Amino acid sequence: MHLTIREALAIYPLTEAKLVAGKQGESRIVKSVNVMDAPDIADWTKSGEMLFTTAFAMKDSPQETVNLLRKLNDRGAAGLGIKLGRFWTELPQVVVEEADRLHFPIIEMPFQFTFSDQMNALFNAEYRRNTKLLQTVLEKQTKLMQFGLKQDNMLSMFQLISQILGYPMAVVGARGQILYNTSAWTQEHLAQNWPSKRKSGWVYAGKDRAYRVGLHQQEDEPLGHLLIMPDAVLLANVEEGLFQQAADILTFHMSYTFRSHVEASAQRDLQNLLLRYLEKGTALEEFMEQAEARGQTLFSGAFQCVISTCKSDSLLEEVLQSKIKNLKKYMEAHPKTSSLRSNHYVFKDKLFSIYSSSQSEGFPEDELSQLLIKYAGDSGCIEEAGIMSFYTSSTKTKPTALREAYLECMETERLGTKLGLPDRVLHFETIEFAHLFQHVSPNMMEDYCAKILRPLLEKDAEYSQEMIRTLEVFIRNDGQVSEAAKQLFIHRNTVTYRLEKISDLLQVDFKKVNDLLKLKAVFLFRQFLHARQ
Repeated sequence: MHLTIREALAIYPLTEAKLVAGKQGESRIVKSVNVMDAPDIADWTKSGEMLFTTAFAMKDSPQETVNLLRKLNDRGAAGLGIKLGRFWTELPQVVVEEADRLHFPIIEMPFQFTFSDQMNALFNAEYRRNTKLLQTVLEKQTKLMQFGLKQDNMLSMFQLISQILGYPMAVVGARGQILYNTSAWTQEHLAQNWPSKRKSGWVYAGKDRAYRVGLHQQEDEPLGHLLIMPDAVLLANVEEGLFQQAADILTFHMSYTFRSHVEASAQRDLQNLLLRYLEKGTALEEFMEQAEARGQTLFSGAFQCVISTCKSDSLLEEVLQSKIKNLKKYMEAHPKTSSLRSNHYVFKDKLFSIYSSSQSEGFPEDELSQLLIKYAGDSGCIEEAGIMSFYTSSTKTKPTALREAYLECMETERLGTKLGLPDRVLHFETIEFAHLFQHVSPNMMEDYCAKILRPLLEKDAEYSQEMIRTLEVFIRNDGQVSEAAKQLFIHRNTVTYRLEKISDLLQVDFKKVNDLLKLKAVFLFRQFLHARQ
């Protein structure tokens, strides 16, 4: 029998009884019922036993009754039912006070019913309840077995298990990540029970409690634990067995079919930690510890960061995320990647990558740039991910500069997009000049450009446009005549001839750094002004 005092009083004919003392003990569990015909029965009373009496054995000494209550309470008795009217017309006040102090329930039994009537009613109610419980458990076991033979996706698996059990539940992964939760418990409450122990049993969060079952497969690494929040005060053995069966089915599926989902969940947690650090400046140490625990070596020397994006305004968010994930797989599997240590993290519509070199000074012979150019031009990459653009940071030497590198990548993307730069691979060094001068007013930019280029602008419009275009491409290619000629589709000597004419008109010397910087600023300002139009 596993009834509370409250539940017992809801069963006829005990519905006619009254809880007259010790009302705060109404949640005590009644495991068995016995009749007390002598005061010394307390020596043989079992835990959870409910005693019925006529008060004959205690009618002459209220103080002895008080002593009896104390002894019954120490033995763990559930309560005392007294039939008044023959030997006591009411409970002595000293007995009521002691029962209230001990939270020990005393029930005034209905005189018109015999003890056997009341005991049979309790036994019959318990029998019906157990029969119904067993039937429910059998139905749940049947559903669990049917489910256990099917393959299904992770989310629907958790949902079906929860529906079959009929209680709120949560599944916590081996690293403390919340895989599923339909209970009212917060993430903080669920985290209190991590790491889990192998033994099953009750765990608590304040006044609430849950039945925890570990998700273990023999001697393998634990997968986490299952928490079930039943509404019953006391669980029957068959229900505990049912919870274990549900845990076994979850273990099987998570071990052999859905382990990748658990890993993906842990990876998402790691990415969220990194994103909070990069965007909000939270502590780097927690992310570093979790990354190392997952076998990710981030920094072995100098490093650079890269943000990869898909340039398309027509893609839905879900499609875009899918393409970013495809790019991540492609980059991890690319044969050229093996020479560089890299870690990749998906941030919604962006892929954030950390490339680490074994050299303290960075990547030899611009190795990373060449690899990104390979990604950008590879037809397989484009087919999988769409038209991709890559934005890199400058080289960093200390892990604490990771956030600075991320912000450089973001600034490179922002300014590259604003200025309409066509580069598929854009480096922070390329836009660093623009970054410094972006807050100069448009009027000052216009005045400066007009001042430097006036001799050219006063010439014939077609001639002026051709010469300015030649000068712009020359400056963009860092003063390399051959590269400028290639992009302009003209002979190298033609570029040289034009530059000589420009030098004479503008009174500049292309061998002087100061003059080159002036011209670089001019064409940067022209880009800013064009972007504003």
